[in-house]
Amino acid sequence: MPTLRQLFLANNAQTTNFPLLLEFERAEGVYMYNKDGKAFIDLISGIGVSNLGHSNPYVINAIKDQLDKYMHLMVYGEYVQTPQVRFAEKLISLLPANLQSVYFTNSGAEAVEGALKLAKRFTERQQIIACHNSYHGSTHGALSVMGNEEFKQAYRPLLPGVNFINFNNLDDLELITTETACVIIETVQGEAGIRVPDAAYMKALRARCTQTGTLLILDEIQAAFGRTGKLFAFEHFDIVPDILLLAKALGGGMPVGAFIASHNIMDALKDNPILGHITTFGGHPVCCAAGLAALEVLLDEKLLDAVAEKEALFRKLLAHPAIKQIRGKGLMLALELDNFDLNKKIIDRCIENGVITDWFLHCSNSMRIAPPLIITRKEIEKACEVILEAIAFYS
Repeated sequence: MPTLRQLFLANNAQTTNFPLLLEFERAEGVYMYNKDGKAFIDLISGIGVSNLGHSNPYVINAIKDQLDKYMHLMVYGEYVQTPQVRFAEKLISLLPANLQSVYFTNSGAEAVEGALKLAKRFTERQQIIACHNSYHGSTHGALSVMGNEEFKQAYRPLLPGVNFINFNNLDDLELITTETACVIIETVQGEAGIRVPDAAYMKALRARCTQTGTLLILDEIQAAFGRTGKLFAFEHFDIVPDILLLAKALGGGMPVGAFIASHNIMDALKDNPILGHITTFGGHPVCCAAGLAALEVLLDEKLLDAVAEKEALFRKLLAHPAIKQIRGKGLMLALELDNFDLNKKIIDRCIENGVITDWFLHCSNSMRIAPPLIITRKEIEKACEVILEAIAFYS
């Protein structure tokens, strides 16, 4: 009888030749448990998804309640479905006045695709500007605006008319012109190893886009919902995007994404042609019910209030000569080490000792620290103890 691991390798498509092959049977809070009952601290939240931790009872009850009513009814945008309506209403109540129309998608990558289409349709321009070392997903349009040639060179030709600027570089903003449909940029760069821009840069970016009639798309797929200490990361910079991209933590563990804009902009998808973006499962009612519940928990339990304190504790405890720098904001942090080989050894030892972490696609010498927002002081201390032991072991 083949093992589950053997069946996984035989029947499930693989994304690398070296998957972690960790097997988990259940997850609760900040912990995941293997078949032997060993607990692992999830220090990466499933890559920014599990902001509330795992198996939040309020979210699970919301899912069960919706399952008893209905699941899929129709492709997105035709029927009035309570979970979609209530979730959109709640999101809009928390956003600036110009972000008033929510288009729910299946994922972050699809939100990117929809936003790029919307920007080109609304502005009737073709040029798109993105940033070097950016990450926006792996579909063809999203790949076109990824700023790393290594991950995209095998899939050309991609979208034409995409130009790249350097993140947090004021001089490059001059490349944004009246020919530019949109600038798509991560409010905080994730896979580049957590790069936080200067406030002056973000304000200048907003001003340049306004000056040239260019739509500013802020990708907060990783950074939103308290990850940086604010509900939305753009709040740190006192700017507002024209289009906001959300996913990952948006669904409380269920798959859902969204792009959000003004009615004036979003209405461009309604005609010439009609059905400017079509999605069958976007805004699935069960996912929207879970997302609304997760957002309510995040707000009701005031989880954002402790993010800065928890960030400070990580920075205080993770003091070691081998750590060259700690970058980031809130519980979206990167520990920079000398090289990938050292980082990988440390990560593997952390996993052996019960702490799950990893590296970044565009910054392989840095370790990701992005735990659920519910992580306690004691759990932070334990995780840091494991990381420091692994660093010391290889130093």
